[in-house]
Amino acid sequence: MSTIAFIGLGNMGSPMAKNLLAAGFNVQVFDLNELAAKKLEPLGAIVSASLEDVVKGASTVITMLPAGSHVRAVYLGDHHGGIGLLNLVCRNTFLIDSSTIDPDSARLVANEAANKGLQFVDAPVSGGVAGAKAASLTFIVGGTEAAFGKAHAILQHVGKNIFHAGHAGDGQMAKICNNLMLGILMSGTCEALNLGIDNGLDPKVLSNIMLQSSGRNWALELYNPCPGVMENAPASNNYQPGFMSKLMLKDLGLGMDAAIQSQSSIPMGTLARNLYAFHNVNGNEALDFSSLFKFYQRQ
Repeated sequence: MSTIAFIGLGNMGSPMAKNLLAAGFNVQVFDLNELAAKKLEPLGAIVSASLEDVVKGASTVITMLPAGSHVRAVYLGDHHGGIGLLNLVCRNTFLIDSSTIDPDSARLVANEAANKGLQFVDAPVSGGVAGAKAASLTFIVGGTEAAFGKAHAILQHVGKNIFHAGHAGDGQMAKICNNLMLGILMSGTCEALNLGIDNGLDPKVLSNIMLQSSGRNWALELYNPCPGVMENAPASNNYQPGFMSKLMLKDLGLGMDAAIQSQSSIPMGTLARNLYAFHNVNGNEALDFSSLFKFYQRQ
């Protein structure tokens, strides 16, 4: 099997790298958090000390980073004068970025990669930590048809649904739309559940009623925000681990930025973004985004 360099081993990146190892790939890993990389060593990963080391001999590079600034820094080298990946990899290295970032950053990296004869796709993911662990993620890919074919051959080992959204940056735009909707529906689900609780309803019973009715949605089905309703949901584990509230705020902010550029109206998305801003400044930014449930609870 070919060698993959995996950069960024957070809540999503680490289980993705584990699944690539399980699929038989040689995986070289790098993260600024050395402990996160070391945890993969017993599974067969080669731990690298730098970007220069991790890409040596790799035919594919996958990055999973927090924001557009980190992606630009890693690929283009604007981090403290460091050299970026585009100047470190071999000519035939294939590049996949699975971060969720602004479309303009993805297009910038794609253009710079093309100028160097390299293929790059933006391939943000949906499915959360549970999906990453189960290799059932959804990948939303932006890039050429040829590059999408290459990406599919690799991502099928860590994901279940792999879509070609269109050109470079289109994967990011589709992901932004998805997470805008996710932030809105999670806000509404938390609101409805708390309304029921405040009026004497059992949240388990209410959740089941809504699951079988027109209020059914992804949060109720797989990610209930009320503690004790769904055993494996972050809500039943003190909202750990999961998709942090500060990252949901970031993604809703990306939606607002995109709406400004296209002069689109997103009143519900704007309200959801403001709710998460209030929630985060109260010390919840590192908790799973379903912890917005706490915002509505009576103190």
